[in-house]
Amino acid sequence: MAKKNYSVLMSVYRNEKPGILKQSMQSIYDQTIPTDDFVLICDGPLTSRLDETIAEMQKQFGKRLRVIRHEENHGLGYCLRTGLPECKNDYVARMDSDDISRKDRCEKQLEIFEKNPDISVVGCIVGEFKVTTDDIETMRKVPETNAEIIKFAKWRSPMNHPSVMLKKSDILAVGNYPEVRNCQDWYLWTNLLINGYKLYNIQDILVYMREDHTTFKRRAGMRYFKIQKHLYDIMRERKFISLPIYMAAVSVRFCSAMAPNGLRQKMFEKLMRKKVER
Repeated sequence: MAKKNYSVLMSVYRNEKPGILKQSMQSIYDQTIPTDDFVLICDGPLTSRLDETIAEMQKQFGKRLRVIRHEENHGLGYCLRTGLPECKNDYVARMDSDDISRKDRCEKQLEIFEKNPDISVVGCIVGEFKVTTDDIETMRKVPETNAEIIKFAKWRSPMNHPSVMLKKSDILAVGNYPEVRNCQDWYLWTNLLINGYKLYNIQDILVYMREDHTTFKRRAGMRYFKIQKHLYDIMRERKFISLPIYMAAVSVRFCSAMAPNGLRQKMFEKLMRKKVER
C-alpha cells in the first residue's frame, strides 16, 4: 500500500486521568503507519497532571503533536467542529482520550480508502474491556456495507464514533459536525447518507474502549429525548425515513428516555452490546 498521510483528532478535558490519556496517545504513536499530524483539543483548563502528561507526549511526538487550548469547556461537538478544519490531511482518524487503538487500526482503514475511493467514513467494531485489552468481554457491533448502514441508521447510530477515520473534505462539504451537544455523530452520519455519501465498517475489533456502565444514565430525560426527536424530524423532512418508522422510532426513544434507569440499562445491554465468544 502506498504511504498516505493522515491526521488524528482528539479532545480532552479536565476529568480525564493522566495515565489513561497517555495510554491512548501512546497507542497512536505506536501505529504501524505513523501519523504526521496529531491535533489535540484541550476543552477548557486542564489539571496540572494532565498538562504534564501532554508535555511529556509532546517531547515524544515532536512537531507532529499540535495542542489547541480552549479557555472554556464547550463539549465534544464544538471541539470536533472547530478541530476538524485544523487537521492538515484529508484523512482524519477520530480518537477519544480514554480509548486504545490497535497498532494496525489506521493502516487497515487507509487500505479501505485506497481500495474504495468513493467511501467517506470507515469505522470498525470496538471491543470493551475493564482492566486490559486482553480482557475483552463485550463488543459494539455495527453493520458493514453502506446498504446495511442506511437501514441501521434509521433506528440507531450506525458507526462507533471513536473508531472512525473520516474524509475531511466530505465532512466539510455537508457542513461539518452539527452544532448540537449530544448525538453529533448520528446527525453527521445521517447527513452524509442523505447526501449520497458512503460509509463502511470493518468487521474486526480495531479500537478498545473502557467499559462504561453509566452511559444509559446520560441518555435520559426530556432534554435528551428532544435532541433525538429533532434528528428524527430531520430524517422525516428529508425523506430518509417513512412516517411509520418515524412514529415508531420516536415512541421508542421517548419510552427509553423516560424509563427508570434499571430498565434502560437492560435495554442498552441487550441492544448495544454483544458478548465476545471465547
